[in-house]
Amino acid sequence: MKRVAVLGASAKRWKFGNKAVRAHLAAGWEVIPVNRHESEIEGVPVVRSLAEAPQPLDRVTVYLHPERTLALLPEIAAVAPREVYFNPGSADAEVLAAAERLGLRAIDDCSIVALGLSPADFP
Repeated sequence: MKRVAVLGASAKRWKFGNKAVRAHLAAGWEVIPVNRHESEIEGVPVVRSLAEAPQPLDRVTVYLHPERTLALLPEIAAVAPREVYFNPGSADAEVLAAAERLGLRAIDDCSIVALGLSPADFP
């Protein structure tokens, strides 16, 4: 089973950080929501940081503002995921350049769509 960490996972069902949790679960992935303020999202236990996530990670998918994403790039690089999805609104040119310098396989696209699903499938 593939494992994904969702940075910016949310308990609010209308947010894309929640839709990503549900989409990856629906696609059969083991999902690790990462959120400092929640203990459970969609019935899945939450970790407070990537360092607490079980390893290895096939994917990290990011739902944070670019400034926060940039600050977390060293933490993402430290867990060495196979790929990192920077979902719309989570990265800018500076984030993508820094990810490249860190040797991350950066994908500037929607991870839900990459599953063959649509965010609209998860109201």
